Amino acid sequence: MTETCDLLLTNAIVLTMDERFNQHTGGAVAITGDRLAAVGPAAAGYTARETVDCGGRVLMPGLVNAHTHAPMTLLRGLADDLRLDVWLLGYMMPVEREFVRPDYVRLGTGLACAEMIRSGVTTFADMYYFEQAVAEATAAAGLRALCGQTVLKFPTPDAASFEDSLALARDFIQQWKEHPLIVPAVSPHAPYTCTAEILKACAALAVEFDVPLHTHISETLLEVENSRRENGMPVVPWVKRQNLLDAKLLAAHCVHIDEGEMRTLKNAGAGVAHNPTSNLKLASGVAPVSLMLQTGLNVGIGTDGPASNNDLDMFAEVHLAAILAKGSTGDPTVLPARQALLMATRMGAQALHIGHLTGSLEAGKRADLILVDLQVLHNSPAFTRDPNGVYSQVVYAAKSTDVTDVMCNGRWLMRAGRLLTVDEAELQLAAREYAKKIDLFLIQREESVLRKLIAIGGAVEQESFEVQAKVRLPSDETVLAALSGEQLRIIRSVHYHEFDTYFQFADPAQGRLRFREDEFIDAQGKVFNVRSRLTLTGLQHEREYGSVLLSRSRYLAPAVHTLRFYREYFKPAQEREIEKDRRRWLVDYRGVEFFVNLDKMLKPALSGYFVEVKSRTWSRRDAEHKASLITEVLALFGTAEAVPVREEYVELAAA
Repeated sequence: MTETCDLLLTNAIVLTMDERFNQHTGGAVAITGDRLAAVGPAAAGYTARETVDCGGRVLMPGLVNAHTHAPMTLLRGLADDLRLDVWLLGYMMPVEREFVRPDYVRLGTGLACAEMIRSGVTTFADMYYFEQAVAEATAAAGLRALCGQTVLKFPTPDAASFEDSLALARDFIQQWKEHPLIVPAVSPHAPYTCTAEILKACAALAVEFDVPLHTHISETLLEVENSRRENGMPVVPWVKRQNLLDAKLLAAHCVHIDEGEMRTLKNAGAGVAHNPTSNLKLASGVAPVSLMLQTGLNVGIGTDGPASNNDLDMFAEVHLAAILAKGSTGDPTVLPARQALLMATRMGAQALHIGHLTGSLEAGKRADLILVDLQVLHNSPAFTRDPNGVYSQVVYAAKSTDVTDVMCNGRWLMRAGRLLTVDEAELQLAAREYAKKIDLFLIQREESVLRKLIAIGGAVEQESFEVQAKVRLPSDETVLAALSGEQLRIIRSVHYHEFDTYFQFADPAQGRLRFREDEFIDAQGKVFNVRSRLTLTGLQHEREYGSVLLSRSRYLAPAVHTLRFYREYFKPAQEREIEKDRRRWLVDYRGVEFFVNLDKMLKPALSGYFVEVKSRTWSRRDAEHKASLITEVLALFGTAEAVPVREEYVELAAA
C-alpha cells in the first residue's frame, strides 16, 4: 500500500550518518510533520503533497554546534590576541556587565541564528545570561538548541547572587521543559568560577528535572594546576565529588584531561564539546580528541562563542578538527573525514544528550537536515570508487557557502540560499549601533587606569586622604624602645615580607598602580599567610604640614589575578620592583590611632631603616591636628636629627 507524506525530497546523495553510515545515491527522504517518515529505498514508495528534486546535492543531517555563547556575536572582534584570563576578565565580562540585557541577548542570538543557519547548523548548545531571551530568539528563528542558564559565584548581568541565578535556572527549566525545539539546561560556568556549593546545587537541579548540565572543564593548563593546588586533585575528579557526573553532563573543552578522567567521563555518560579554533586562538592547547574517541566518549564539535573564534562556521570547525588531530599526533590516519563529520552530527547530538531527537537521518527522528552543493569549482572533480570519498569532499573541501537549504523540525529555514525566518539586514543594522556604544564605553575606559581597575571588579572607589611622615634612621632601636614605652599603646601588630611591583604610565596624571604581595611572618620567622592587593595612588601631595604630607587619591582592589594578567591588562609604560621587610603597629597616641611602619629595604638594598607614621583623615582641621601628633610621635622615636623623606619608596628605588 502506498503511504503518503507531507514532503518528499528526491534525487539526492543521502548521507544518513546512522550507525551503519548508510548512503543512498539518487536517494529520497520522506517527511511527515516534524519527523522523518522514511529514508532511502523505504521512501521510494511514498506519495507526497510536495516533492522537491534535490538536483544531486548531498542531503545530510543538520550540523550540531556542541558549544557556543550565541549572544556574543555582538562582541565579535572586540578584543583579540589576548590570553584567556585577560580576554575574559579584562574585557568580555566588564562589557557584559555594562551592556547585557534581554534586548541585547535577543539581538545577539538572532544574529547568531542567521549565521548558523547559513553554516548548515540546525542544533546548538548555548550557555549565557538571560537564557530566556536566547530561547525565545532561537525558537523564533526555528533552530533547535540546548539552552543553559549560567550560574556563577559572583554577580552577573541577570542575577545579583548565585541563589538568584539558580532560581532563574529553575524557572527557565520549568517553563521550557516540554518545548519542541528548546532543551533547557543549567550551566555552572566553570569549576573555577563556582564554589563547591554552587556545583552541587546545579547538579541537584539538573537531576531533579532530568535536564543536561553544561559547563566548561579543564580548558587551560592553569585551571588544572590551580585545581591540583587548591583541591588536591585534577578538575574531573573534583567535579565528580561535587556530583556533576550524576547529571547529563556536557563538558566543554576538556583540553587538559588524562585517560583516567576520560574513563570517568565515559562511565558517567558525559558528552564532550571539542572547540579547536577557540582553543588554538586563546592558546589553551590541543584537546586529546583521538584518545577520547578511543575511550568511547561522545565527542561533539563546537565553535565556542563568536568573540573567541570569531565565527560560527561549523564547516570550518569540522575541517580544523580533522587536520588538527593529525598534526598534533603526527598520524595522518587519525580522525578521518567520516569520523569528523560524525562528531558534528550524530555523535554531537549524543554529547548533548539529545541523540534520540536529531543528529542522523533515521525514520522517527526530527526532520533536521541540510542540502549541500558539492558541484562547485573548489570541490571538482568528484571520485566515486570509494564510498568514503563523499565524506572527504564535505570535510576537506566543502564550505559553509555550499549549503543551499536548511530544514529544522520539518520547517524550511533557508531555501536556495535565502533565509526565511530572520531578517539579516535588520539584525546587522542593530548590531552596528550596539558596536558604537560598546566602542565608546571602552574608549572612555581605556583612557583611565581607575576605570580599568573598577571594570575588573572589587575596587573601592571612595577617595581617601592620608597624613603621613617618613624618616630614615641608622637603626631600629629607638623606635622599638618607644613602642615598648608607656606613651604609645599598641592595639595590634603584624610582620610582613612585602613584594611590590609599581606600574607607571605614560600619562603621569593616571597615577601609579601598585601590585603588592604580602607574606605574613610569624614569631618564628615563617610565612603563614599570603595576601595580594592593588593600590592606585595619585602622584601629587595636597599639602605639607612641616615634614608631614597630606596625600590623596587612593583606591584599593583585591588582586585576584596574576601579575602577568595585570601587566597585559593595564599595559604600563614602565615597571619597578621593590622588596622590603615591614613591621607594622596600630598604636593609640593621645586618643588618636596611627599606623607605624618600620621598614627595611631589601631590593634595592638601602642602609638603615625607614619609619613611617600615618593616619587616614577627611577634613583639613583633622589633618592639621593629626599632623601635629605625628610630629610628636616621631620625636618619641628619636628622629630629631633625622632628615624627612618625601619620596615614595618607588622614587627612592629609581634614584
